[in-house]
Amino acid sequence: MKRLILTRHAKSSWDDPLMSDHDRPLNERGKAAAADLGQWLASRGYVPGEVLCSDAVRTRATFSGIAPALPGAPVLDLKPSLYHASADVMLAVLRHAKTDTVMMIGHNPGIAEFAHRLVSRTPINPEFRKYPTGATLVVDFTADNWADVGFGQGITADFIVPREIVV
Repeated sequence: MKRLILTRHAKSSWDDPLMSDHDRPLNERGKAAAADLGQWLASRGYVPGEVLCSDAVRTRATFSGIAPALPGAPVLDLKPSLYHASADVMLAVLRHAKTDTVMMIGHNPGIAEFAHRLVSRTPINPEFRKYPTGATLVVDFTADNWADVGFGQGITADFIVPREIVV
């Protein structure tokens, strides 16, 4: 069995209009949301062995906010190819994962499409369609290897957006 924790980066700052998209940091709401996500994940035992993360500042900062709540120290693997990746690219990256539970942190619109295409049944939550900042899907696969995982095979275990978390 394999488990994917699929997280869109937390809310980022638009304060500096001259800053490149890649370099935008999290705003205060995003920092708080990332910390709440970490608590939520840990409280449910959703703990990754590795984290496949876009190399953008806001995705790295999202993981930095989540990480303190997680037991152990998941291996962070920065993947430039995940920066604004399509669903197909995200699947290709995932197929090279090394641990049974993997977290992937990326961007819309690709991450929303990836989430929709992965699961055999979408969560009932109306936020799933939009996949807003901080949205996190936990999806299980009956595959023995990540290389065998494909679209439509995932079973939704959980889905949350930060504003729904009560910590």
